[in-house]
Amino acid sequence: MSEKSDDNGARKLYATALELAPLILFFVANGRWGIYWGTGIFIVATAVALPCYRWLEKRWPVMPLVGGFFVLVFGGLTIWLQDDTFIKLKPTIVNCLFAVILGGGLVLFKKPLLKPLFGAAFKLTDEGWYQLTMRWTMFFFVLAIVNEVMWRNFPTDTWIASKMFLSFPLTLVFAFLQIPLLKKYWDGDDNPFARGS
Repeated sequence: MSEKSDDNGARKLYATALELAPLILFFVANGRWGIYWGTGIFIVATAVALPCYRWLEKRWPVMPLVGGFFVLVFGGLTIWLQDDTFIKLKPTIVNCLFAVILGGGLVLFKKPLLKPLFGAAFKLTDEGWYQLTMRWTMFFFVLAIVNEVMWRNFPTDTWIASKMFLSFPLTLVFAFLQIPLLKKYWDGDDNPFARGS
């Protein structure tokens, strides 16, 4: 059991590193060569990270895949048109898209669409999936607002830094704060979040 837990912990650490590495390279490259070189390196790093995700998770993870697609499209437009507005808008559009899809699933179909995405990782009751989906819907809108505030009111270097030092930590903290919900609505006796309580 502990060996399996260690393996899961290592995979989560690798997944976090894969998510953070393109942002770090973007930050460094922008500082040295400017936004257009930084965007090009961001595209390449994301294109490398996605197959690594596939190898690590044994499947194509939906959210990084969608995010990577938009990096390619908006990053390509940024370089082609020499207009950094596109790459700055990308996080707003992606986060709003996730929020609208998740929220739309709840409102229109009464279905928590996080369940097909993360059902292999978490076993929650229907109410648990509903609550978790609703929370992530709101949080994606918060991330979109943060991005809008940062790119419209601060220099490019500050906006890029905010991706690593504001948005990414906020996401980790938010995910951590969902542990009580996962503990409360876990479906079954094998609740990993109930250990030690």
